[in-house]
Amino acid sequence: MCACMTEPLPDLAIVYEHPDWFEPLFAALDRHGVSYVKVPLAGSTFDPAATPAPATVVFSRVAMSSFLRDPEHPIFYAQSLFEHWQGQGTRVVNASALNIDTSKARQMSLIARLGLKGPATRVAHRQADIPAAAEGLRYPVLVKADIGGAGAGITRYETPEALAEAAGETWCPVGVNGISLVQEYAPRRDGKITRVETLNGKYLYAIDIESPGDAFDLCPADACLVRPGAPTLTMTRTTPPPELIEAVEKLAVAGGLEVGGVEYLIDDRDGSALFYDINGLSNFVARPVEVLGFDPHDDLVDWLKGIVAEEKAKRA
Repeated sequence: MCACMTEPLPDLAIVYEHPDWFEPLFAALDRHGVSYVKVPLAGSTFDPAATPAPATVVFSRVAMSSFLRDPEHPIFYAQSLFEHWQGQGTRVVNASALNIDTSKARQMSLIARLGLKGPATRVAHRQADIPAAAEGLRYPVLVKADIGGAGAGITRYETPEALAEAAGETWCPVGVNGISLVQEYAPRRDGKITRVETLNGKYLYAIDIESPGDAFDLCPADACLVRPGAPTLTMTRTTPPPELIEAVEKLAVAGGLEVGGVEYLIDDRDGSALFYDINGLSNFVARPVEVLGFDPHDDLVDWLKGIVAEEKAKRA
């Protein structure tokens, strides 16, 4: 009779696409002594009738900007993979965030549904329809891809004629899902936006990000800042007003973000706060101890350890 022993599952699997972005997370997991396995999506396949999860808990670190790095990006593949593992009873942390993360149109609908203000926006799935969609918007306008990341492809148009010409020549930004957003441009007060990070639906920290000119690539993480051509960013810890923190927490909960960030700007024309981005992937800020006074990866890992303990208790 076989007395074979099966190897225990690692506590945590980190599923990711970018090869460098999560080194700070891996370092924090090592510091805390967490048993984990790295699962890069490149080379991943699965059997819908089998393929068990690689760990007790899976943590999604799928970046929307992955389509910029590889035309065979894993965004939609990851959604199928996570649903497969969830169907087997595995806890997949932040999988629910993919629904809102994969569509700026859904983000803007959620912002409006919660009674919050965002830039006036119209959504189209044909370039030919973009000029008509923009009717009634104040110029300049921005055209954005529905699935973005790192400010991908955002283009500013100063006049209806310029927009009509671009749409007629199919030059306007289009998402990998074929959807474009037309949005009123709002001048940022003091040239900055505010990014608020949340953990388990609660405020974790906030930073003001200042960029030169109208830069839209505002990723504050270590790996983003060293990319060729990346804008020079100034990042400062801040504390938003209580009502804006409350609004961000409502967005995080309603959007299914267990770990994620929300960005807003103060419209310099009237002083109103405009929410415009819900991000289901938080790399956290570069040099966190210098900028924030603490490393949020430690908070994240402590929270993940709690989830692992809960899942182990259920299985026991």
